[in-house]
Amino acid sequence: MEGPFPKSTSNIDRCRRLYEVISPQDTLAIVINADPDAIACALALKRIFWRRCKRVDIYRIGKVMRADNLALIKLLDITLIHVNRAKSSGATKWAIVDSQPHHDRAFFGFRFDIIIDHHPISSPVTASYIDIREQYGAASTILTEYLTALRIRPSPALATALFYGIKTDTDNFVRDSDSHDIIAFRRLYERANLNVIKKIETSEITKETLASFKEALDKIKFVNRAAVVHMGQVDSADTLVIVADFLLKLAEANWSVVSGIRGDRLVIILRYGGFRRNAGRLAQELFGDLGSAGGHQGAARAEILTHQIPSWENQVDYGAFLLKRIRARRTSLV
Repeated sequence: MEGPFPKSTSNIDRCRRLYEVISPQDTLAIVINADPDAIACALALKRIFWRRCKRVDIYRIGKVMRADNLALIKLLDITLIHVNRAKSSGATKWAIVDSQPHHDRAFFGFRFDIIIDHHPISSPVTASYIDIREQYGAASTILTEYLTALRIRPSPALATALFYGIKTDTDNFVRDSDSHDIIAFRRLYERANLNVIKKIETSEITKETLASFKEALDKIKFVNRAAVVHMGQVDSADTLVIVADFLLKLAEANWSVVSGIRGDRLVIILRYGGFRRNAGRLAQELFGDLGSAGGHQGAARAEILTHQIPSWENQVDYGAFLLKRIRARRTSLV
């Protein structure tokens, strides 16, 4: 399959095609970057193939560090296996949800049979089954529609995960979303455990995130209405996401741009809280010539190999690089 389905394709037809990809003799491995939307999608896909194949396992890349993600995993008793164990698992089919194979180096070693996502397509993707709906605010909406089409009633735990996946990826519907997200959210509301949702949301801040906030506030610079911070070396890109979301709460900021070094890459997170601009388009304009960049109106991401960044006297000042690029587009940052 060379590309996503035509928009006119019904969910039941998509599900029929999905079932054709996996046989009863297969072992399915679902590989995710473990945020709430991805976790929920993986759980839903596992439920869809319950008793339709030998086994379904969920593998995560990286380490889960965000407190709310850890709370979700603990409260819903979710088992995630590190991706290092995936290739020796005996899996015969591979799926990726809420991501695309080029989104992270950890996905590069796999040939995926199933790709389900809502992020914009920035590089060609091929698989036996592809369902990418860029207009959706959350991939959990797609999986909720599958469950509905297949007449599978989600358990309270699965409904809670999908509900929270939509809630977080749309930022309570203030980020990009459409009517499909709202319909799915309302359908899940009847089954979700709102007490668990409340507990997860109150687990978002830890001593570690407070330290990240302090560092960001010490380093913050403003370019028009953009709060710009380079965080240096980070253990996880999640730190940058948390800081970017936090800085967007500033009354003086319509934008937040937060960068950090993870491995051999400069990761840049953009957030936008207005109507007239588009974070994904700006990310592409700012960084697309050096690496991968894109996203939605309110949220975007760029990744650049560090050796691609110009150096001065054989030394790279990543904070200076970020500011230089941002200032070149300062008229957009209003």
